[in-house]
Amino acid sequence: MSKLEDNVNEILGIEKKTEVAIKDFEQPAPVPRKVDENKNDIDNDYVNSRDNYYNLIDKGNQAIEGILDIAKEGQHPRAYEVAGQLIGQVAQTVDKLQDLQKKLKDLKEVPNKTSANIKNALFVGSTAELQKMLKKDEVIEGESTTATEDNTGNK
Repeated sequence: MSKLEDNVNEILGIEKKTEVAIKDFEQPAPVPRKVDENKNDIDNDYVNSRDNYYNLIDKGNQAIEGILDIAKEGQHPRAYEVAGQLIGQVAQTVDKLQDLQKKLKDLKEVPNKTSANIKNALFVGSTAELQKMLKKDEVIEGESTTATEDNTGNK
């Protein structure tokens, strides 16, 4: 503190602030990357991404705690704004983690049945080919019937 601040504090009867020792931040050990030769790339990427997201969430939570302490001490609106942004970013990371799990589930999910509903069948070919096919009674789907009566009802 400067001499001016000391004199003003002495006149007003304010005690000197004791400085709080800043605790050194301990860097957590990085999570070792697991490489398993037996798993396919999708599983390895999923595990790696999942670990990274968990690390980001943990570091974000630590940063939120720190910035909230600073905001409480300083009562500065900007500190609260930064804390709010940081909380939003951690929430987005959690959403990304959930999306990652959904994407992995979609990748591993194999469709059991396929529906083959043909709504509009189209013959691609010439009329001569169509006539040949009809004469041979080659019907792709359905039953083959031959007409025994003409339009007048006679056989």
